[in-house]
Amino acid sequence: MSTGIQPHAPLETSDPPHGPSVGGTYPVSMHVQGMDCSSCVGKIETALQRLPGVSDIRLNFATTRLDLRLEETARTQPDDIARLIRSLGFQVAVEDRHAHHAHHSGHEHSAASHAGPGQRRWWRTQAGRQVLALGSLMGGACVVAQFVPEYGEWVFALAVIAGVLPFVRQAWALARSGTPFSIEMLMSVAAIGALAIGEAEEAAAVVFLFSLGELLEGVAAGRARAGIRALSALVPEQALRIDAAGAQHTVAASMLQPGDTILVRPGDRMPADGVVIEGRSTIDTSPLTGESMPQTREPGDPVFAGVINIDGALHVRVEKAGADNMIARIIHLVEQAQANKAPVARFIERFSRWYTPAVMAIAALTVIVPPLFLGADWLTWVYRGLALLLIACPCALVLSTPAAVASALAAGTRSGLLVKGGRALEMIGRVKAVAFDKTGTLTAGRPQVTDVIPLDTQTEHDILALAASVEAASSHPLAHAIVGHAAALGIDVPVAQKASAVAGAAAHALVHGRTLAIGSPAYAGRSVNFTVEQGERIEALQRDGKTVTVLFDEQAGTALGLLALRDEPRPDAKAAVARLKAMGVRPVMLTGDHALAGQAIAAGLGLECVAQLLPADKQRFITQLKAQGGVAMVGDGINDAPALAAADVGIAMGSGTDVALETADAALLENRVLDVVRLVALSRATLANIRQNVIVALGLKGVFLVTTMLGITGLWVAVLADTGATAIVTLNALRLLGAHRLR
Repeated sequence: MSTGIQPHAPLETSDPPHGPSVGGTYPVSMHVQGMDCSSCVGKIETALQRLPGVSDIRLNFATTRLDLRLEETARTQPDDIARLIRSLGFQVAVEDRHAHHAHHSGHEHSAASHAGPGQRRWWRTQAGRQVLALGSLMGGACVVAQFVPEYGEWVFALAVIAGVLPFVRQAWALARSGTPFSIEMLMSVAAIGALAIGEAEEAAAVVFLFSLGELLEGVAAGRARAGIRALSALVPEQALRIDAAGAQHTVAASMLQPGDTILVRPGDRMPADGVVIEGRSTIDTSPLTGESMPQTREPGDPVFAGVINIDGALHVRVEKAGADNMIARIIHLVEQAQANKAPVARFIERFSRWYTPAVMAIAALTVIVPPLFLGADWLTWVYRGLALLLIACPCALVLSTPAAVASALAAGTRSGLLVKGGRALEMIGRVKAVAFDKTGTLTAGRPQVTDVIPLDTQTEHDILALAASVEAASSHPLAHAIVGHAAALGIDVPVAQKASAVAGAAAHALVHGRTLAIGSPAYAGRSVNFTVEQGERIEALQRDGKTVTVLFDEQAGTALGLLALRDEPRPDAKAAVARLKAMGVRPVMLTGDHALAGQAIAAGLGLECVAQLLPADKQRFITQLKAQGGVAMVGDGINDAPALAAADVGIAMGSGTDVALETADAALLENRVLDVVRLVALSRATLANIRQNVIVALGLKGVFLVTTMLGITGLWVAVLADTGATAIVTLNALRLLGAHRLR
């Protein structure tokens, strides 16, 4: 809801010389203040659609940002758009010009641009001043009525006129722009009607309570937007850039570019996404991901803007500009999510479009039918009809869903759970099955050496040293695991000569004069005749879900040792599977790995396994699951993207590829499997909150509809039914911010 006519504010637009022209149109952007719920968005969009030359209107309630395109030859000018929006009772505020140009150049907004104009204290807003002024007038009227009764009615009438005029002007502007059945129109008719039949005190109460309700909605809307402002504030304004000569320069963080080297001192926030190139330190990632445990960073490790460097100086190479850093991406995803309405919200908005005019028609019949056909008193039924108009206000009903969704999205974001919209948030709580990719999702995605088995007279250390020597030059993940395991044990690795590799099969090298190789059992079997016992040991390791490599002497044709590796499950995977089952959700593991490896991991976690799947096979399996009810897919790689897109809800691990993150409907920033459980719990809590809100909104209206028609309650109670329901619905939705614990 808006809060009356707002003062004039400057406008930031992109005129043809400043913004790129596309198909004879140019972009116009601005911030619109005073929107308290999604119905406000509808009013502005309806009005703008009637302007000639305006197209591609995108208005985001959560961020107050309006983007549209304007034909270069149209009569409509940016000033006309601003004037129309102000006439509807909203304020048009300045937007940062640099952020605007970045946006329209195809880049994301900088973190700073997302915050929008600052949140003012409630008593400094137009709604706050109006409530204080009306409260003072009503207080004065009460005093006058007590001591000079003959003038009390006039003072109350003055309060009504002063309070209702902004709403009358706004209602008229809305009617002319295509929204005749607005809340402002209902309230204005009711207040003026009550004044006309001599109920000045009740009319004053109606205007005051309505203004108070508008103020409460504005405060609640500000709370809903606080999450984005808090995210924006995580990025420091300045950074220490190191030039080629090693000198330090203080620069704006927004000016950092990929390739720059920066110094991040202990206690500083990271100003950009990058990679540590020098130094070692502990960092606090809780502001970004909600993870409470500090993490160690050393050369080669990634760091993200907004995290706090705790105890050591770090030299960081910047990898992404400010407009593309993790904070900016999160903010952009949250904006998209809050603009993406839940199905329930869309249904309620459609319902309210015919609900309000229908109740206005009933109110008119209430005024006319009893006096005309039953000989009832005109004043009595006019009074009841006016009260019915106020009961018809759909504010609480329209607000019931977006308020809950906005609070849930903010709560999830603070805990490292990003959901891209109300539809996904609503669907997650209704899924019957969750399909998990194995590698990198249920497992850490980093194979580890589990067994070193000598097959001749050498020791385990000897086998590991020789294997690490052969693998030293390889970039294969299994090679990294073997070399890293040898280094962790402090083993001296001999220097290999003539190192080479057969892609996907084996690595070769000359070590201590011997031609050695390390590869799969199938590849080694071409040169080595395994004994029955050796074959059985290989099969036993594979049944345990381990990948077996064989170290062998190519010239002698003898096997020297076996090394088994396995990508171990994440520490929280087993608990997450058990909790999903307890919630009535069926967990399934999908993997492209061989059946033995997949089944070994699945058995340990307690879930079904479908193995040896290509990306297309995963997609087909998801489609089959969908036929049995809603299904969510959790993955992290490019090969998971088709399945993520096919599922009712795709969930990407935060460490996954950009393709997976873009395809998915939600992302788990902290890479915890238990966060899937938290997402389901958050969604179910949101759905319950929405149901509660709808029951309160419709229940209160139903009760007061009956009491009004029976003459038990009057105008001020009728407006209280709407204002009170709106306040209850808003406060109930805000419970999701604080009362719903995700940890």
